[in-house]
Amino acid sequence: MSREYMRPVLQPSARFDWRIGADEPGAVSRLAQETSWALLDRVRSVADPAVVERVVGLAAGDEGIDDIAELWAREGEHSLAGVLWRLYLLRRAVAADAAGSADLFRRGIVAAETIDPVVAGATDPVTPESISLLCETILRGAFLGDMGAALDRAASYCRVMSLGSADLADARDILDDEHAAHLTSRALRYSTMAHELHAGARRWRDGTLA
Repeated sequence: MSREYMRPVLQPSARFDWRIGADEPGAVSRLAQETSWALLDRVRSVADPAVVERVVGLAAGDEGIDDIAELWAREGEHSLAGVLWRLYLLRRAVAADAAGSADLFRRGIVAAETIDPVVAGATDPVTPESISLLCETILRGAFLGDMGAALDRAASYCRVMSLGSADLADARDILDDEHAAHLTSRALRYSTMAHELHAGARRWRDGTLA
C-alpha cells in the first residue's frame, strides 16, 4: 500500500497561504520525506492517545506548527509531507476562524451538486464546533485510519469550501470589491487543494506517495 516508514521525528501555520524558502531544496525535500514518514510511523506504531492528541493538536496552536511549516510547506501532493501539510492547513484555517469556515461550508453545501458534502462528512446543522471537529477528525483519520479515505474526505471538504467562498464572493461583489477578490482567490486555493489532495489519495493507494 505504501512504502517502508523511515526514522527521525518533528512537530507542525498560522496562514492558509504560507510559503517557506530554502537554500537547498533537495536536502530539505529529503528531510521533509523522512520526518513525515517517521511521524506517521510513530503515531501508528505507538498508538498512544497522548501522542495522537499532541500531533493532531499542533494545528490548533502556535507551538510546533512553525517547525512543520519550515520543513513541509513547499512539498507537493506527490509526497506524504505535502498532503499532511495540507491537512494541517485546513485544520489551522478553521482554528483561526471557525465561524467564518462554518459559514463558507454551509454556503458550499447549498451550492454543491455532487455528493462532496456527504463524502466530507457534513453534519446538520453546520456550526463552528462541528466544522472544527470535522477537520480534526479528517486529520486524525490520516494518522490512525485509512490515509486514502482521509485525503478523499479532505478533497471533498475543499470543494465544498471552494463553492462557499465563490458564493460569498458573489454576494460581496457589489458591496466590497476587495473582499470579493480575496474570497475569489480563496475559492481558487481551495479548489487547487482539492485536486492536490485527490491526487495524494490516488498516490497513497498505488504506493507512489514519496
